[in-house]
Amino acid sequence: MRTRHLVLILFLLGAVAALTYALWPASVPVDLARVERGPLRTTVDEDGKTRLKERYIVSAPLAGRLSRVTLREGDAVTAGQTILATIDPMDPSLLDPRALAEATARVRAAEAALERAGAAVRRAAAAQELAQSELARLREATAKGAGSTQELQRALAEDVIRREELRAVGFDRDIASFELEQARAALLHSSGEPSQASVRFDITAPVSGRVLRVIQESAAVVTAGSPLIEVGDPTDLELVIDVLSTDAVAIRPGAQVSIEHWGGEAPLSGHVRLVEPAAFTKFSALGVEEQRVNVIIDLDDAPEARPTLGDGYRVEARIVTWESPDTIKVPTSALFRTQKSWAVFLADRGRAVTREVALGRRNADEAQVLSGLEPGDTVVAYPGDKVRDGVRIAPRRP
Repeated sequence: MRTRHLVLILFLLGAVAALTYALWPASVPVDLARVERGPLRTTVDEDGKTRLKERYIVSAPLAGRLSRVTLREGDAVTAGQTILATIDPMDPSLLDPRALAEATARVRAAEAALERAGAAVRRAAAAQELAQSELARLREATAKGAGSTQELQRALAEDVIRREELRAVGFDRDIASFELEQARAALLHSSGEPSQASVRFDITAPVSGRVLRVIQESAAVVTAGSPLIEVGDPTDLELVIDVLSTDAVAIRPGAQVSIEHWGGEAPLSGHVRLVEPAAFTKFSALGVEEQRVNVIIDLDDAPEARPTLGDGYRVEARIVTWESPDTIKVPTSALFRTQKSWAVFLADRGRAVTREVALGRRNADEAQVLSGLEPGDTVVAYPGDKVRDGVRIAPRRP
C-alpha cells in the first residue's frame, strides 16, 4: 500500500514538474557584449581626392614662333636644365616700342614678386623657428613632468604646419626667381639688339618633376603669356576632403588622419594642414543641398610607401576630431532611447535589467560612458522586441 502511494506521489510530482516546465517562460536568446575600459576616438569619415601641392603652367615670355614641343606627359624634367620649349623671336615685334614697354613692365613685376616671396620666406622661417623653440621647451617640460601631453601634441602639429608653410613659400620664391630670369631674357630679345634678336629663346623647367600636360604641342606663332606646358612633382601630393560644415567646426589643424581604400595594402597616415574658412554649396546624390568645406591634408608617409598614388586619385579619409587613451566605453549596438535619456539592458543573473546611462563622445561602433555602467558589466547587444525589463535571457548559441 505504501509503495502504491509512493508511486502515486512521485507521478504527481513529475506531472507538476512537467506542467511547470511547460508553462515556465522560455529565456530569450540574446547577443551579449561587455563594457570595457580602453582607447576611444571619434572621426569624420568622408571621400576625397589627391592633388599636387604645387603645379606650374609655363607660359611664353615673349611673342614668337614656337617650335614643336617634343616632351610628353610623364617625362621627367630638371629645374634649370631641361628645355621645355624653344621660341624664335619675330623681328617686327622686336622693334615694336609697345612690346619693349610690356617686356620692361614684366621685369619690374617679376622683381616685385620676388621681393614679396622673399619677405614671405623670412616670415615663415621666423614662425617655424618659434614653433621649434616652443616644441623643444614643451618636450623638456613634459620629460620633467611639468607639461601635458595635449600641449606637446599641439606643439608638434604647429611645428609640422609651420614647416609645410616654409616649404610652400620657398617654392613660390623659386618660381618668382625663375619668372624674373625669363622676363629679363625676354627683355633682351625685345630690345632689338643684334646679339640677342637672332638667338633662339629656350624655356627651361622652373621646377624638377614631370610633365603633367602639354597645352601647346604643335609649332605655332604664340603671343606673350600663352600657356605652353604644365609641370609639377607627382610625388608631392596633398588630399582635399570636402566635409559637411557641421563636421568642419570640430576639425582642427594638426589632427591625425587615416587614409584608407586608396588602392594600397595598408592605410596611410596624414594630418590636417588647413580647414578652409569658406564653405560652398553642393548637392548630394539624393538632390539634397549641403554646405561643405574643403579640408586640406598632408601625407606623413614617404613617397616610397605610395609609389602608385597619383594626382586626382580617389581616397577615403578618417579625420580624428577627439581621442581619449583610457575611458569607459560600450558598444553602440546596445544603446536605445528612453523618454529621458539613453539606456541599455544590463544582463543581471539571467535577466535583462533596464539601466539608464549618461554618454559622452561616440562613433559608429562605441560610445563613451560617463555614468551608469562600470567596466566588466555585460549588456545586451541588438536588443529585440522580446527583450524587456525583467525578462529572462540566455546567451545566443553560435
